[in-house]
Amino acid sequence: MTNVMTTVSPANNDENTGVDVAQLGELLLGRWAEVRRQARKLAGQPELHKVEGLSHVAHRELVFKQLGILVAQNGVHRAFPTRLGGSDDHGGNVAGFEELVIADPSLQIKGGVQWGLFGSAVLHLGTEEHQDKWLPGIMNLDIPGAFAMTEIGHGSDVASIGTTATYDAGTQEFIINTPFRAAWKEFLGNAAVHGVAAVVFAQLITKGVNHGVHAFYVDLRDPDTMEFLPGIEGLDDNIKGGLNGIDNGRLAFHNVRIPRTNLLNRYGDVAVDGSYSSPIASPGRRFFTMLGTLVQGRVSLNGAAVAASKVALKIAIQYATERRQFNAASDTEEVVLMDYQRHQRRLLPLLATTYAAAFAHEELLVKFDDVFSGAHDTDEDRQDLETLAAALKSMTTWHALDTLQECREACGGAGFMVENRFTSLRADLDIYATFEGDNTVLLQLVAKRLLADYSKEFRNLDFGILARFVVGQAAELTLHKTGLRQVAQFVTDTGSAQKSAKALKDEDTQRQMLTERVQTMVADVAGALKEAAKLPKEKGAEIFNENQNDLIEAARAHAELLQWEAFTAALGRVEDAGTKHVLTRLRDLFGLGLIEKHLDWYLMNGRISMQRARTLAPYINRVLAKLRPHALDLVDAFGYGPEHLRAPIASGIERERQDEAREYYRALRASSDAPIDEKVLIAQAKAAAKK
Repeated sequence: MTNVMTTVSPANNDENTGVDVAQLGELLLGRWAEVRRQARKLAGQPELHKVEGLSHVAHRELVFKQLGILVAQNGVHRAFPTRLGGSDDHGGNVAGFEELVIADPSLQIKGGVQWGLFGSAVLHLGTEEHQDKWLPGIMNLDIPGAFAMTEIGHGSDVASIGTTATYDAGTQEFIINTPFRAAWKEFLGNAAVHGVAAVVFAQLITKGVNHGVHAFYVDLRDPDTMEFLPGIEGLDDNIKGGLNGIDNGRLAFHNVRIPRTNLLNRYGDVAVDGSYSSPIASPGRRFFTMLGTLVQGRVSLNGAAVAASKVALKIAIQYATERRQFNAASDTEEVVLMDYQRHQRRLLPLLATTYAAAFAHEELLVKFDDVFSGAHDTDEDRQDLETLAAALKSMTTWHALDTLQECREACGGAGFMVENRFTSLRADLDIYATFEGDNTVLLQLVAKRLLADYSKEFRNLDFGILARFVVGQAAELTLHKTGLRQVAQFVTDTGSAQKSAKALKDEDTQRQMLTERVQTMVADVAGALKEAAKLPKEKGAEIFNENQNDLIEAARAHAELLQWEAFTAALGRVEDAGTKHVLTRLRDLFGLGLIEKHLDWYLMNGRISMQRARTLAPYINRVLAKLRPHALDLVDAFGYGPEHLRAPIASGIERERQDEAREYYRALRASSDAPIDEKVLIAQAKAAAKK
């Protein structure tokens, strides 16, 4: 650090309450607490840890060897059928896998490719015959495989992929073909080196009809020689910006023939004569149903991003409570970083968001398990799961990148050292923002669902109800646009900062402000797009494009509200009064931080008075000061030990250095050997000159 900062001393805990770290830790572990403990024990084993500085070739071989360790220790089988040695535990499977990110993100993602994508595609898109034939080898790593969906020319737009699978009734085979360069399958884990098979997504064509994207099991390499089979071409992606323990590569298929029975035909089948059939008549619904079965990748990334954020904050806050810098508050004692208001502003809001993300992830995981266990598996449940996963994966992966960067900077030069994890984790997690769905595209998916729900709400209303809604909307417009609500807030607060602060920390006020923002933004976009459906396609697309940014911002606001609601719901499960008190303040920091971040919107739309707006930042600073004494407890509750952190600056070494320095200067001051500070001599000379 090079700038002197104003210090803010830790506030005394006015309620004399503290955090029950053990109870809070249990709350954070959630429904699959025991699975998480087992996974963390596994992730703490040195043989599974990332070794920094390896070449990408050596790193790939290490990670493949580590996959074998996971198999040997039963760490990968939970989601698979009990008849094949699994336990049909879908939520527990994801809860366990996401913890592997603290060992090495490459291990978590390569395992996700093998069992969460390749294996899950066979499990969820195939029949029992497919499962019995291929899953045992997939589970025990005899069949390392790739998940060949993404193409160079079409990333998120899966429906438009170019690869074809044309049925030949004469030989009862599908012909898999890459018709042009943009249709090469790209960024495929296990494709460059280890994969001997792949689930390939292609346009199914039979009897001259394209029935859309389906999944096919395709052998890639001879398992003995590891050479590509005839008609298959591959390229190595080589070194990437991160995750270099994964052998990403590119594949092309030149009229490769596979048996008709290699079609994973749970949702669409082709008979011997080439006739197509499906239990789902609508091609669009069939497509989204097939893709929906693969949602666990987004769920897992969401959880892994939360775990990475927890590790980063534990390291940075531990360091900030030990590292001393500048003596603005004392002639002899330097101040620990965490006592500076700006340092609290840097880290504690990120901590609050991480708690919100963790509680929201637990709700997502429960929803995921309900759907995949069959407990709650309607079309609406699956749509809700898709929307929730898209919303939270976007917000949480972005948050993890922001958290890792801010924690790195907050630890200065020490944070830039690879041994302290920040730079390495950030490089590895960078791709999380764009794979398993580009975050911006995912938010657009969320926004379209919000618009559909908004439209559905008014579709069947009679004229009288709709007329009353229009009148009510006009009244709301008058209230906000004329500033009447701001006036009402000012009158209520009577110019008192204390009353303004009290109103802002009220749970109902926060909920109302966050909810109104979502509702208003969705309604505004819906109004703007109302006529687009009636216009020619080109003009309708133009109007949609003009409102696309607002649409995505509405989805982001919706995701933030979901996280706030999850945090608030979690407060109801806290039994210890002191813990609940501290967590409520942390929730308030999250909620008020969102309002502060979007303060321009609230002011422009008449949702907050200038009095309350001016009160917001000072009140947040007071909340930060009151949370400061509990910062270490809040990160200790994450439950990660030295074997998970593996960061020297979080090992206590910084406290030892600082204590040694303090003792040195204390002893020096007490001795007769201490040099005189030149500034003291100058002051003495000035004093003498005045006499």
